[in-house]
Amino acid sequence: MRIQAPPTEPATLAPAPLTPALVATFAVGCGLAVGNLYYAQPLTRVIGNEFHLGDAESGTMVTLTQLGYACGLILLAPLGDLLENRRTITIIFSGAVVSALAMVSVTSFAAFLAAAFALGFSSVIAQMLVPFAAHLAPPEKRGQIVGKVMSGLLMGILLARAFAGIVSGAFGWRTVYLASAACVAIMIVILRLRLPERRPMLTQSYGSLIASLAGVFRTQPVLRRRGYYQACMLAAFSIFWTSITFLLSGPKWHFSQTQIGLFALAGAAGALFTSIAGHLADRGYGRWITCIALLLAIGALVLTLLENQLWALVSGAILLDLAVNSNLAAGQQAIYALSADERSRINTIFIAMFMGGAALGSAVAGMAYSYGGWRSVVATGVAFPAVAFLYWLTESDEPSSLRD
Repeated sequence: MRIQAPPTEPATLAPAPLTPALVATFAVGCGLAVGNLYYAQPLTRVIGNEFHLGDAESGTMVTLTQLGYACGLILLAPLGDLLENRRTITIIFSGAVVSALAMVSVTSFAAFLAAAFALGFSSVIAQMLVPFAAHLAPPEKRGQIVGKVMSGLLMGILLARAFAGIVSGAFGWRTVYLASAACVAIMIVILRLRLPERRPMLTQSYGSLIASLAGVFRTQPVLRRRGYYQACMLAAFSIFWTSITFLLSGPKWHFSQTQIGLFALAGAAGALFTSIAGHLADRGYGRWITCIALLLAIGALVLTLLENQLWALVSGAILLDLAVNSNLAAGQQAIYALSADERSRINTIFIAMFMGGAALGSAVAGMAYSYGGWRSVVATGVAFPAVAFLYWLTESDEPSSLRD
């Protein structure tokens, strides 16, 4: 099958100015989409109990959602380089409404996992909106604009956990996904009305578009390096946020679902500095932002070894999220400067790499906690940014387009 876009309209056409309101629309759309991946994190134990599962098995619901997202990145997100963006985004996002409704109606854990995978798969529009905004942004402000949009995405990640915990504690976990379906349906209408049209110039088959991902990965060393850094950061991030539910709801703290949701609000502070990191990256400090972020992530996790001190857990959560968000802003500033014609595919590979890290982290989180408690979780989490830092030491001060 050959899918092609009309070659007559330039991919960079911006029929509407990138106003603050439009930037906010991009940000909220990203936040609602990516939030679907993280509602399950504070709910692992309560949903697992309903399906009579242990902690290790419960973590698979987070893993399947993230794997679905990773598959969507490979199979759907590259369409941003091929098809008219606004229509494609709204059609794909409609699948998230159907998937969320399916999650609240199934009666078996296998069916729940299938619906969770589909929810992640159709929530990939977050990574179509970000390069869309980058296309519309002027080059000298691209890092700041992307940082603002990513602030919305990251707030979606962080607030999703708080929202899920609080709403589940008051009304049950199914209400979380019903609310998500309603919010996404409203957002689809807003996106359809507010987003400008964008028709890429690329004319090739869908199969060759997907096949070209391998060539993009091979020819972009900055993309490979940046993807590896963020994959390690997201692995540590997922290990922490998947396992913290087990710690807080366990015998040491006895937190309710509502209290776990309130704890998750702590991490939201880290998202507030993303646009600042993007601004610094625009000024050429991206490499050093990454250095500080990797070390900060290690320190944040080590701090939470004081597991009997709530201030240490809260501080660790804030610092870890700040580190992950800052490194992400620096990474995206670097990759969006590589090739405008390949921007959706570059973004696809970048996000797929670090979502693979997130899926790995959530997969091992339950096992680490079951094996050795919180200390085992911290040791496992620290290993990832530590290895990334060793890799960072091999990076030179040459122009980023020449580094590997």
